[in-house]
Amino acid sequence: MPLTARRLADPDHWSLASAIRVLSMDAVEQANSGHPGMPMGMADVATVLWRKHLKFDASAPNWFDRDRFILSAGHGSMLIYSLLHLTGFEQMSLDQLRNFRQWGAATAGHPEYGHAEGIETTTGPLGQGLATSVGFAMAEAKMRAEFGEELCDHRTWVIAGDGCLMEGISQEAIALAGHLRLGRLIVLWDDNKITIDGAVSLSDSTDQLKRFEASGWRTLSCDGHDPADIDRALTAAAQDDGRPVLVACRTVIGFGSAKKGGTSGVHGSPLGADEIAATRSAYAWEHAPFELPEEITARWREIGARGAAAREAWAARVDALPEDRREAFAARVSGETSDKLAPAIAALKQKASTEAPKVATRKASELVLEVVNPILPETIGGSADLTGSNNTKTADLGIFDAQNRAGRYVHYGIREHGMAAAMNGLALHGGFRPYGGTFMAFTDYARGAMRLSALMGVPVVYVMTHDSIGLGEDGPTHQPVEHLAMLRATPNTWTFRPADLVETAEAWELALTADSTPSVLALSRQNLPTLRLDHTDDNLTARGAYVLREASGAPQAILMASGSEVEIAVKAAEALEAEGIPTRVVSVPCMELFRDQPEDYRANVLPEGPVRVAVEAAVRQPWDWLLMGERGAEKRAGFIGMTGFGASAPADRLYKEFGITPEATVAKVKALL
Repeated sequence: MPLTARRLADPDHWSLASAIRVLSMDAVEQANSGHPGMPMGMADVATVLWRKHLKFDASAPNWFDRDRFILSAGHGSMLIYSLLHLTGFEQMSLDQLRNFRQWGAATAGHPEYGHAEGIETTTGPLGQGLATSVGFAMAEAKMRAEFGEELCDHRTWVIAGDGCLMEGISQEAIALAGHLRLGRLIVLWDDNKITIDGAVSLSDSTDQLKRFEASGWRTLSCDGHDPADIDRALTAAAQDDGRPVLVACRTVIGFGSAKKGGTSGVHGSPLGADEIAATRSAYAWEHAPFELPEEITARWREIGARGAAAREAWAARVDALPEDRREAFAARVSGETSDKLAPAIAALKQKASTEAPKVATRKASELVLEVVNPILPETIGGSADLTGSNNTKTADLGIFDAQNRAGRYVHYGIREHGMAAAMNGLALHGGFRPYGGTFMAFTDYARGAMRLSALMGVPVVYVMTHDSIGLGEDGPTHQPVEHLAMLRATPNTWTFRPADLVETAEAWELALTADSTPSVLALSRQNLPTLRLDHTDDNLTARGAYVLREASGAPQAILMASGSEVEIAVKAAEALEAEGIPTRVVSVPCMELFRDQPEDYRANVLPEGPVRVAVEAAVRQPWDWLLMGERGAEKRAGFIGMTGFGASAPADRLYKEFGITPEATVAKVKALL
């Protein structure tokens, strides 16, 4: 249908959608950077969604029972920024749109969680929004099962593009969503058949509808520029039959641009002044850049306010709850951790120090979870098909699946990346503290979503077992020699590598009380002795590093280690002390927390003078700042660890062959002295 005919067929809708299009064109043009094509192409779909289907109240952006809107095709960020401004979200002023992609503005190039209310998740890397939305839908289903539809009855709406569906994480996500039958997850596919390089047909010929159907989804289609047809499809999509829904919205990228519409030329660059002028004329939009007629603004603000009645009715239902149920609900959505946690951890530590068990830290983690899960109903665990190896399931949890929404354990399958993204969604939705496990080496597969956990400040917990060459016979493909370095290099991530049950309990306490930092627990396969034999309620792991064994006199050597190698450092220190060399042992369970300690504390733990040797069954790189970064004395520092990949053999043989032993540590200290 020609543009003019579409405009005349529904002038009210046309003017609302045109406001999105011109704001998107103008902001990208002013920034001289951005992606105008997607917002122009999906403006009709977004207008119908926000006008007639999305449950929200712009005056209360964080209302718990709102629908969640996720722009997975995050490059088209001006779509959500325009919608937030037009519907009256206070933080998204017109000045924010004028300063699109500029320093200090909330309108970053891709939507960033925390920059402005209404942005539910960061969606930069394609596919992440779609995969994260699975966690949102899981959270909604579980909260509905726990607290009833009167408190939790909403949908998760996603706009995804061709690129989102090409990324490998999308298959992990859609397969999991279909298996779990997340019927209130609705994905609106911007089917414009264009990517940066040109036509989608250059690189892909997948029948997406059949692909989604094969994964257990219901599929629908519509003309993405016909408001009546869009409304029909969205109305049908909202009828929950237990299957998630894909709506293929056939659109034209850069809709209305005479020269660039339907081409890759409008995907990722400004249209230019002449083309914008011509497009404005085609839209019959006679207003200057960033100028919105009062009547159009007023109509959009009415859309932004239409959810107020539903929100007020929901608030009244919450207020009418019995006191104990109302308090339980408030506690869950607050995100605050129960005050029962600290005494439970302290009791477990005291028991461990008294009984001194020799267990792998993966087993120690399970022992902690057996204490934690019964008192924290917000925890929801899982594993990427390694439950028996990760030790992430406790007897009280039950399985969360299509038949049992009350369960608190998720079988994510062999989907490390999808699992990590879903955990982000569970945490962002509210009401949950998700944790999930896999082998440490497979942080490579989960990396994209783990990085977004850190970027967004989402306190999810990654339980990464088999953390070194100590896993043994599985060999170098599974031995994560460089992964600690990668994790420690990631901003806003706590990487815990505990040495025993006591440190494992402390690491879990910190991870479960974090407000805005994800945690990684790097845990051993092999058994380790209890080294913390003197109980203290203080959480020493919170300091990042501390003196585990003091020297017999003024220390001549300081041995630093993490995890399974702390035992090696202790044995080396005993040998050195026997030879009259006073040696201090420093356990370093979390470098990030140690870096944050006051300078005088760090200097007290690692004073100038003694030689320093670090011991870790991984590469040296993260240790350099502790070995010589603050002192610049290479000849007074040494490292015992890996310089390459591992090998397939029993763990004891590997440690011997790679020279990670007490004897090698003693020899290194003597050479430095």
